[in-house]
Amino acid sequence: MRKRFFFVSTNSIFRSIVLLGLLCCTSLSTAIEVATSAASAPVSAASNTLAATSTNKEVSLNLLNREIINLHATVLGIEPEERVRRAQKRIQQQLAIPGEHQISIADMPPGKLIQIDGAGSFYIAPDDVDPFQQETLDSISKQAAARISLVLKETQESRSLDRMLRASAYAAGASLIFAILLWLVFKIRRAILSKILLLAREKLDSHQLVQANLIQRTHIQTALRRLMQVLSWLVIFLLSYEWLSFVLSQFPFTRPLGEQLNNYLFDLFSTIANATLKAIPGIITACIIFFLARLVVQGFNAFFDRVENGSIHISWLGADVVTPTRRITKVAIWLFALTMTYPYLPGSGTEAFKGVSVLVGLMISLGSSSLIAQAASGLILTYSRIYRKGEFIHVNGHEGTITDLGMFTTRIRNGMGLEITLPNALVLSNVTKNYSRAVEGRGFVIDTKVTIGYDTPWRQVEAMLVEAARRTPNILSEPSPKVFQTALSDFYPEYLLICHAVPTEPMPRAQVMSSLHANIQDVFNEYNVQIMSPHYLGDPEKEKVVPKEGWYRAPAKE
Repeated sequence: MRKRFFFVSTNSIFRSIVLLGLLCCTSLSTAIEVATSAASAPVSAASNTLAATSTNKEVSLNLLNREIINLHATVLGIEPEERVRRAQKRIQQQLAIPGEHQISIADMPPGKLIQIDGAGSFYIAPDDVDPFQQETLDSISKQAAARISLVLKETQESRSLDRMLRASAYAAGASLIFAILLWLVFKIRRAILSKILLLAREKLDSHQLVQANLIQRTHIQTALRRLMQVLSWLVIFLLSYEWLSFVLSQFPFTRPLGEQLNNYLFDLFSTIANATLKAIPGIITACIIFFLARLVVQGFNAFFDRVENGSIHISWLGADVVTPTRRITKVAIWLFALTMTYPYLPGSGTEAFKGVSVLVGLMISLGSSSLIAQAASGLILTYSRIYRKGEFIHVNGHEGTITDLGMFTTRIRNGMGLEITLPNALVLSNVTKNYSRAVEGRGFVIDTKVTIGYDTPWRQVEAMLVEAARRTPNILSEPSPKVFQTALSDFYPEYLLICHAVPTEPMPRAQVMSSLHANIQDVFNEYNVQIMSPHYLGDPEKEKVVPKEGWYRAPAKE
């Protein structure tokens, strides 16, 4: 692994050195060519370094890759493009004359005339001043004259073979230093990575998560290796950026580009530093707001704890609604704190932050209709106290003991041990039967319905149902079981047995129901009353009852 890593690093350094050599050779040959051609034909050199670029609203006059001025106005019917072309022609003629050149500014109302050696080069009209910038005609003229002076100095420098050789020597020296720094970066990265991996291996071997195979050691080592590679390549990028900007700054033709690279990096760090300094007061304010919100939440937590343990009695706040009230209060406090903190967050006024806010708001508005309906239903069910946790209810064909009463759903567990989740909106829109509210204290109401033919006396049926209830364990004798005739149907009357049971859990309740139904069958068989209520077509030849001696037929056991 180390040999492969050293081979990759060596190849990277070798490729970097080759690239640096090619760049230096190219720069040196270009400088020598320019210096030689400038000495023999200065007019040709000037024509090669002047350029004019046009846009929709302005035309820029560039010299040696430097922008001199942007012309906007039409003077004496001459469009900006034609003014730039004429200025180019005059400057070419003026630069063709060997020797030192002097730049001056002459007043030519209403504008200014830029001169080289006392001869006019181009005219700056008042309308050439950009109205969106805080600049005057005098400042624009002085800037243009200073830029032309700089260009003239760089032109003379480009014609000097000695200066170009010196610049090439500086570039070569910088390239050599850059190659050495690259080698050092790769060597230091390899040394630091080996030490980090060794330390991680020693720490991870004794870690419980690694021993339990919950964390793979190879994954952590790979992540550390990737992190070191990212950091090293970041350093290499900064070194390359500085090397390139320094090399480009040594030659007149590429010096503007090198200066732009330096200025861009400096402006970037300056912008980040200024933004950080400006964001510090807002961050401090946001931290203070969140700190105060946390104190308020802690105060409410202490208050709700005292209400829950009975130290404080409030008529409208019962112990059963303390938990949801606590949650709602916390959410409200933190939302209010976030709203107050939003203007102080860094970047809250940027277009990107606004775009994200609009996106989040759109997502919430599109998907919150059902969410808000469920939450509102949960609040109504909680604070209207239709039911409470631990009570036995029947809703929309589902019955069971409430195990959790949430803001969006209600969970119940039936006698088979299944957990049923009911949306609060569904619960609120249907009839709810609460079997626990009819009993004071522990227990719940239990009921069952049977249909017996009209040929059986109703008094006998009621007595048998009460007897079956009394034989069932966990059914209370007080209040005593009661029987109601709920309907007189075409073929049979309907009897409803209601009694009170002690168990509160879902499984014991199912066992009580099963025992009650078994006892009803036994009692009716003892008194030779068949539990049969078909649509009446005729009396059966044999009564549909089970004699007592047949109650425990195989495989039943006594």
